Amino acid sequence: MKLYPTARVIFATLISLLPVCAYSAATEASKTTPNNTALSASDLEKISERMRQTGEQMRLDVKKARARFEAQEVARQREAERVRQQAIKDNALRQAQKSAQARERQLAAQAERQEAEQAKQQAERKRQAMLVAQATKDDQAEQLLARKEKAAEALRKARASVGVKTFGE
Repeated sequence: MKLYPTARVIFATLISLLPVCAYSAATEASKTTPNNTALSASDLEKISERMRQTGEQMRLDVKKARARFEAQEVARQREAERVRQQAIKDNALRQAQKSAQARERQLAAQAERQEAEQAKQQAERKRQAMLVAQATKDDQAEQLLARKEKAAEALRKARASVGVKTFGE
């Protein structure tokens, strides 16, 4: 049987107390019966029975203490495992939150880039439309000017053929 240090201390204490208890019992017995130092067989039987009961009780106490210690050890290990599992879950949750935040930032950046690209394309379309409108306006002005010149030329030719003279001539 393997004894733990506490059991050894208990045994050593009990062994050291046995002579004191025996002397105390002897002095108690000597008070009731003077000069009767020899123990009878029944007294020895009672003492041995008491010692056997004490030893048996000590073994039971040691077994109970060992069972309590093992139960505490198992509970401590379970608690440590639970804490470790909780830490793993917390770490996984933190990682998931970080990846979700990174994904959100990435999506936000992508949305901003798309909006910027759309704004750029819209500005380019407006610029192209303005250029087309300006070119159209310039063409219309040129056509109007060309028509006016053509009309003035036609008017001069018509006047020249009719013979109408102007004041300046």
